[in-house]
Amino acid sequence: MTPKTLRRAAEALDKFKIETPSWGYADTGTRFGKFYQDAAAIDTNDKLADAGQVHALTGCCPTVAVHVLWDFVKGEDPKNTVKMARKHGVKIGAINPNVFQDQEYKWGSFGNNDSKVRDQALEHCYDSVDIMNAVKSEYLSLWFADGTNYPGQGSIRERKFNFEQSLKSLHKKLGPKQQMLVEYKPFEPAFYQTDVADWGMAYIYSKKAGPRSKVLVDIGHHYNATNIEQIVAWLLDEDMFGGLHLNDRRYADDDLTLGSIDPYQIFRVFHEIHFFASDRGKMPKIPYMVDQCHNEKPKIEAMLQTVAIAQELFAKAAIVDHDALRKAQAKNNAIDAELLLKKAFFTDVTPAITAFRKSKNLPLDPIAEHRRQGYEKKAAADRNRRRKDMGIERGGSFA
Repeated sequence: MTPKTLRRAAEALDKFKIETPSWGYADTGTRFGKFYQDAAAIDTNDKLADAGQVHALTGCCPTVAVHVLWDFVKGEDPKNTVKMARKHGVKIGAINPNVFQDQEYKWGSFGNNDSKVRDQALEHCYDSVDIMNAVKSEYLSLWFADGTNYPGQGSIRERKFNFEQSLKSLHKKLGPKQQMLVEYKPFEPAFYQTDVADWGMAYIYSKKAGPRSKVLVDIGHHYNATNIEQIVAWLLDEDMFGGLHLNDRRYADDDLTLGSIDPYQIFRVFHEIHFFASDRGKMPKIPYMVDQCHNEKPKIEAMLQTVAIAQELFAKAAIVDHDALRKAQAKNNAIDAELLLKKAFFTDVTPAITAFRKSKNLPLDPIAEHRRQGYEKKAAADRNRRRKDMGIERGGSFA
């Protein structure tokens, strides 16, 4: 790396913050079964402790996204969770309502044709905003399982209308410095039509909801041929890019470790963000969050692996020569333009990452240090003992 590229990469890494998800540290599975790990978190304290371990080893994961039904005890002061997070060296990040697991949501939440169910979902989201206020969270992250599985099962236009009205009502509850992020997903668990199936639908819902609603892009929530970086570029240009969920997939929402399938695609997404910042003279405020649940890899190690590759690809994207790129684009010089991206992608940014870790007194190899500390072994012993004391039997279906 040249001194110039080293400086640019180092500056990018210093500002790059990644939020990890509380649910990524707990037992998870597939529709066919839940697969257990001895070191998996039992409760919110465990999740925050694991997130604290990731932040302590990486220096760039200061916040933790939480799910309301999974991470807060009804009737307890949400500030207790804030104190718990602080004890483990992290803060509470995005608040995620849960309007998909209760039996009432069999036919949907905001899209349901039963007004009582829609009201129930809205009340839960209102409660989530109250939690946001209590824990001083800036983001309400919304994902919906709503949709239908068979043609004619429901009115697509009526469901759209129901969503619009519910999102407008929810938007009114937000404070002036809060945002709600509308996530989309092309399918699952609804396979005929999903009520928020793509970025265009999320964009329309957000525009109608109000100025504090934006689109949340999950890299895993796309079909294989989708040009995700184009979506990101458009949303950035429209000031509607609300956040990025770091994920990877071979098919769709596989929850694979970032960069394990197509690191060049992740690089291209990051490049569009850096290119936008270069044109505007300022990096846009974007919450980056890991959204993965690992059933086979050890959970903390998988999180460390994802964070490390995210830093590497973000640093690579930061060193693209934008002045040269603009000149090549102005001349329609396709070869030189592409080679500028390829040159950055194939640059070894280890010196910048090493410099970042040394400046923060971090281990040069987070996974090796995690293993050296024996954190997982200690956690497994403690959590297995607690499960036994609590009479927790691990078995049954994930569905």
